[in-house]
Amino acid sequence: MTESNLVSDGALLMLIGMGTVFVFLSILVFFTSMLQRVIGTEKSQPAVSLVPATQQDEIVAITAAVHAYRSKFTKSQITKE
Repeated sequence: MTESNLVSDGALLMLIGMGTVFVFLSILVFFTSMLQRVIGTEKSQPAVSLVPATQQDEIVAITAAVHAYRSKFTKSQITKE
């Protein structure tokens, strides 16, 4: 087989593969959207926090401290020791 024949066979195989994936994904999107219409969407209930309020306050404080530290010391200011 010549090189041009191999290249054309490879391009044909690539187009067939990409076309197959495109058709499969299109069918998947179609059936997913149809299933959503059939089942419908339920109204979601508000999320219930599993973390007690005192721990949430601690998490907020820690997050604020980390953000303040990172904004003070950027990567350009850190030097290798």
